[in-house]
Amino acid sequence: MSAKQQTAINSLMYLLKEWDKGSINVRRKILHDFIVQHQNTTGTELEEEFAHSASLFFTRVTSWLRLTYMVGTCVTEQLEVIRIFLNTSSSNKFLSEFMEVGCLYTLLDIINLKQSSEENKTLSLNILNCIANFGRNYKEIICECYGIRSIAECLAKSRSESTQTEAKFLLENLAKGNPKYQSQVYKGLIALLPCTSPKAQELAAQTLRVVQPIVVDSNPSLVEPLIALLQSLHIEVQYEAIELIKLLMDFGVKDALIKSLVNVLKPPKRLDQPAKNLEKKENLSNESGALDYHVQQAASAKAIGILVYISNEIAEQFLSLQVIHNLLFAMGNEEHPESQRQSSKTLEFFVKNYPIVADHVREAMGDQLFESFLVDSDGFYARMTPIQADVCRSNRVHIPYRSSA
Repeated sequence: MSAKQQTAINSLMYLLKEWDKGSINVRRKILHDFIVQHQNTTGTELEEEFAHSASLFFTRVTSWLRLTYMVGTCVTEQLEVIRIFLNTSSSNKFLSEFMEVGCLYTLLDIINLKQSSEENKTLSLNILNCIANFGRNYKEIICECYGIRSIAECLAKSRSESTQTEAKFLLENLAKGNPKYQSQVYKGLIALLPCTSPKAQELAAQTLRVVQPIVVDSNPSLVEPLIALLQSLHIEVQYEAIELIKLLMDFGVKDALIKSLVNVLKPPKRLDQPAKNLEKKENLSNESGALDYHVQQAASAKAIGILVYISNEIAEQFLSLQVIHNLLFAMGNEEHPESQRQSSKTLEFFVKNYPIVADHVREAMGDQLFESFLVDSDGFYARMTPIQADVCRSNRVHIPYRSSA
């Protein structure tokens, strides 16, 4: 035995002795020193330093983690050490030891414990992602341990964007190369769309854009919560929702989405009541759900405006659902100028590309109002009088449109 090997053995024995008899502060210092010294250590270097017995230290850390994670003793340091071990080039054996003692359940517990810090949740998710990177078998094990539900709950409830982002990457990872559970990940993401966290909604919709082509078959239950995202006051959520809607034009829920977007342009009956005086008008504007509807109406008009540029088939499908009548109605929504602006811009597309639409809109609006619309559709709403807005809301446009196909 060389002097170097003997030194390594002596150092290891001293370390283990200090750990076994040490107080919490002693163990915390051992963990901290390890983290500082081994951030960029290779697996070979780690084994040589620990006299090819690094597992003796690793198992002590994992055992202590399972005993202390509920009370939070040195959890951050222990997770950091575990991550270093699992990221080394010889991490296969460490991973096997980690899984055998049930630490996977420990990580899944940490990410949803109320007393867990956001830093510890992020670290746990990062380690879970590391485990998932070892291949399909480990992805399946995570899913079999109810991992998808735990990760989704963490994403929905977390207060930290870094934690939520880490959860998003993990769900995406679990959907790839994991045919047995990809549909379960897909359904978990759909279940996240109605949650109360705007960031979680944004990340769920973003991840669905990746997962949908993997799953192929679209789920009809996706339509309602996706359309509801258009009510969000957060522009990032609206953007991701519209991008997902664009993607779904190539999937089975296309018809349902198009129909829903057209229907959203007109309000529920309880909101579709003209105000008799200023006081009633203010009450209507403040009514629960009114603001949500106005925001959703504007976003729907914007989405339709984007979608009709994709293909003539999609544009003609909107026409077949009498979208012009609803766009005119939305243009008359004095309660929400953005609805007027987006509806006006979208209507311009149909007027300029379909002569039959131009004829019917001119008839509904009158020559003077129609010419003003053509001059500047983007700023048209700002010049409308209350009477002109009422003309738009009261339109009776019904275009007997038939596709040229």
